[in-house]
Amino acid sequence: MDGGPRVPEQRHSGSPAQPDGSAALRFGVLGPVRAWRGGQALATGSPQQRALLAALLLREGRTATAAELIDALWGEEPPSQALAAVRTYASRLRKVLDPGVLVSESGGYAVRGLADGALDLSAAQDLAAGAEKARGAGDFAGARDALRDALALWDGEVLAGVPGPYAEGQRVRLEEWRLQLTETCLELDLEQGGHAEAVSELTALTAAHPLRERLRELLMLALYRSGRQAEALAVYADTRRLLADELGVDPRAGLQELQQRILRADPALAEPSTPAAGTAAPPVRPAQLPATVPDFTGRAPFVRELSDVLAAASGDGSGPGGRVMAVSALAGIGGVGKTTLAVHVAHRARAAFPDGQLYVDLQGAGARPAEPETVLGSFLRALGTADSAIPDSLEERAALYRSVLDGRRVLVLLDNARDAAQVRPLLPGTDGCAALVTARVRMVDLAGAHLVDLDVMSPEEALALFTRIVGEERVAAEREAALDVVGACGFLPLAIRIAASRLAARRTWTVSVLAAKLADERRRLDELQAGDLAVEATFELGYGQLEPAQARAFRLLGLADGPDISLAAAAAVLDLPARRTEDLLEALVDTSLLESAAPGRYRFHDLVRLYARACAERDEHPPTERGAALSRLLDFYLATAAGIYAMERPGDRLVDHLEQTESEALRFTDGSAALDWLYTEGQSLLASVRQSVGTDRLRRAVDLLWAAKDLVESGANARQYEATADAVCEAARLAGDRRTEGRARTTLTNVLLVTGRIRRAEEEASLALECAAWAEDVAAGSWAANDRGLISLHQHRYADGKDFFDRAIRGFSEAGNRAGEATTSFNLSRAHLAMGNVGKAVDIARDGLALLATLGRTVRLANGHYALAMALTEAGRHTEALGQYNDALTVFVNHRQRLWEGTTHFRIAEAHLAARRPPQAAQHAEQALAIGCIGGDRMRGNVLTLLGRSLAALGQADRARACWREALKLYEETGAHEAAAVRALLASVDAA
Repeated sequence: MDGGPRVPEQRHSGSPAQPDGSAALRFGVLGPVRAWRGGQALATGSPQQRALLAALLLREGRTATAAELIDALWGEEPPSQALAAVRTYASRLRKVLDPGVLVSESGGYAVRGLADGALDLSAAQDLAAGAEKARGAGDFAGARDALRDALALWDGEVLAGVPGPYAEGQRVRLEEWRLQLTETCLELDLEQGGHAEAVSELTALTAAHPLRERLRELLMLALYRSGRQAEALAVYADTRRLLADELGVDPRAGLQELQQRILRADPALAEPSTPAAGTAAPPVRPAQLPATVPDFTGRAPFVRELSDVLAAASGDGSGPGGRVMAVSALAGIGGVGKTTLAVHVAHRARAAFPDGQLYVDLQGAGARPAEPETVLGSFLRALGTADSAIPDSLEERAALYRSVLDGRRVLVLLDNARDAAQVRPLLPGTDGCAALVTARVRMVDLAGAHLVDLDVMSPEEALALFTRIVGEERVAAEREAALDVVGACGFLPLAIRIAASRLAARRTWTVSVLAAKLADERRRLDELQAGDLAVEATFELGYGQLEPAQARAFRLLGLADGPDISLAAAAAVLDLPARRTEDLLEALVDTSLLESAAPGRYRFHDLVRLYARACAERDEHPPTERGAALSRLLDFYLATAAGIYAMERPGDRLVDHLEQTESEALRFTDGSAALDWLYTEGQSLLASVRQSVGTDRLRRAVDLLWAAKDLVESGANARQYEATADAVCEAARLAGDRRTEGRARTTLTNVLLVTGRIRRAEEEASLALECAAWAEDVAAGSWAANDRGLISLHQHRYADGKDFFDRAIRGFSEAGNRAGEATTSFNLSRAHLAMGNVGKAVDIARDGLALLATLGRTVRLANGHYALAMALTEAGRHTEALGQYNDALTVFVNHRQRLWEGTTHFRIAEAHLAARRPPQAAQHAEQALAIGCIGGDRMRGNVLTLLGRSLAALGQADRARACWREALKLYEETGAHEAAAVRALLASVDAA
């Protein structure tokens, strides 16, 4: 790599060392000096003998004289028998190695005839050279992978345990080369948006190499791109002070310039630097526009108006460089053709936006519009941003999105928006970009937007559209009937398109037949003028052509909330086999009444869904079938979720206390596939629970919420889960169903604990416990008591916590729920630990782990390892504690418990700091910050406090101060008592 030392290549002479096909020799010097024949390790002798072997391996196959070898092994003070010793070592090695490998020549020795890749150092050089070539060609990902492979060949200290001045010189040189490779690899990580992950590694490296300015520079850049500007500047301050104290010099010019750019908030720092011309990887140019309809008709004035606005924004107008980013917002009733017009205009303008076009359906007409942060995540990925580089909050995503678009000419089409608040974060922020927005409402509060009100077509345009779809010959023969048809459609483009498409598909129909059908349908002209009912009337024609089984499927599937529905869930709704269900759904797709969202998944357009529900209310007989269909769907979700809960937690008897179901569940043999299902179905599952509020399905709904608690503990769907739990709690309270209310409040307590809202969690857990006691619900009462114990731990009421845990364990024991007993015992261990009973805490955690081990592989084993590790850390047994934490981490990762994974990294950091290993502590604390933790903002404050303490121990006082200030802000916002301790830390630093 650039600036790296020239690493010797092993020269080859003749054919490979093992022409007879036997195992070839391999050697390692990037660690202890070792040799293998195939997979068998060879004895390389004493340290001096290994020093001789290393000196020969590093000489590129050239001969080393006896004098050179003596100097390499002993330097200026060789023993009197040095020459004899060299010859003895060489003789011993020759016996171990293959014939012809260690040769005598001109009074010296050489290693010859090794196969390609036989020396790990040669392999590392080949990989580094390949990385340099890939980077020069713009293949940054390939270059990074090659460098990671090269660095993976190091196995501890180079030439470990090998004496002599030659070995010492090689160690220094190769360690420097390794650091240069590492720096280059991290540069490539930052080039590809991996700044969040890089912070952890860079923190550890700067602690290990505090005077290495390039590492400090990369750390500053990674922190800045992660939204941590104060810490980035603190790194500079720490570096300047360290260099002045240790070397009496200022930071180098590059580091000083980076500090100034961060202070200026230089926009170019917010994205990877542009590679040199001719070597850059081609930029990602999204082309997401839906296909324009080939029969687009009319709207000429609107097309010209919108095209002019886009031309001005792109720089094709009269201005020298375009104008401020332009927004055009199209408004009108559903079905008026807003999307069709916007897509048509966007395609015409593609050439003016060469850096790409983005598109999203914001689902604003539905009950649950798309979240702006979700859309921004999708847009950033489409623009080439790595998942790991996409921040969590809406504000950070919006800022990164604008930064990524800076300097580009991109058109953004935001379709079916709900309101201006949903749109604002999705707008580009710079010249050269433009946005087209469609919505049912006029966005008068969207500052600077060019507003367009789109009305129905004129009679001439409507007839022209109808003619293009149906055909000139058929319309010309029945022009008056055709005018009747478009008039019956209210000149609404969507209605006209649906009606004309049906007619075109039926060659035996005449236009008059279609006109008569429209005329007979519920005084269609009047209805089409009534807002959304106009769209409903147009769908009536397509619905009327369905076979009875297709019509039933259309009606019943439209009842289900959720963004889409899987084939298996649809089969449950229809109470039909999967194959028959698939035939019906595909038939509906063919008629354009249903969309195929993905293989095996289907969705309604929001307007079609409303129409399908109206049909169900009107046509479904008996009327009770509507409730029965939703009941079957809820049963399917509950049965499947309960099966996954049981698979994840063998021995947990919770599933025995859930409501009975009649629908058949999906069965999984693979835990990963089961979790895939749960997280894919999360939104639809929660929607089914919400739809059950106020019905006789409420008990099953709350049990489904309980069985799907992984949606919270994994960090997925937490917001929707909480809103759903709130709604179920209120419905159960109003219904006077104390059993259901208790369970609902237990689920709500869980999400409140995960998000760190302890005060409200205490209120809900107390009510849950009261309800469970009144209803004699042992399962809910035991979990509610466990939750009260956890809340007591948060509030430092450890004795109360112990009492609650003991109560929970008694309840689980009475119910035969051994997994519940074990899980709660881990929390009981934490209570004893907090009260100073360290030995008892260790014993309780070990007993709980032993109990769980008898039940099978369960995600709760991780909680046992976690609790035991906390106790061992307090006992000062840090090595054992770290082993337990690593076991916990493995289980949490395998079971996709993302927030627990982050929390475990925090605890590992605590253990390292307690063992006086601040570099490792800082590294794991950074990982906890990047992933997130159980406990919300309060726990984030804990992580920042710990990171600050680790950094302070490393002499990075300014960065520590930045962490503590952020932690203090979080503590003050959440009312956490830890604020006082952080104020004391800040005061101690300020006084130093």
